[in-house]
Amino acid sequence: MVMNRIEISVLKPDAALRACAEVWHALETGEAVTPRLAFGSLHELFSTITEKRLDLLRQVAAHDGLTIRQLANALGLDYTNVHRDVTNLVDLGLLDLGTDGGLSTLYDEILIHDD
Repeated sequence: MVMNRIEISVLKPDAALRACAEVWHALETGEAVTPRLAFGSLHELFSTITEKRLDLLRQVAAHDGLTIRQLANALGLDYTNVHRDVTNLVDLGLLDLGTDGGLSTLYDEILIHDD
């Protein structure tokens, strides 16, 4: 089984530019690249990818197809807050919201590290 993985990291501006150039080159030569999200600081990373949002990702991974309301109910959380967090995770490309309202994870593995 092929695992879909995304790497989330903290990169200084010069390292981010190097990483971008490496990905660009890899794509031009037809190489496969691992999707990556980069943040400018640990504070920015953990303000965006909170423990609560990680819990949402875990719940959706375990129960593919839940709606936002079902997810909120399953976790005993306020719908409005879950909706906001899901919207942020969809915007980051970590969750998919289907046309039927069902949620699914896009990655089997999320690797978070500080480069």
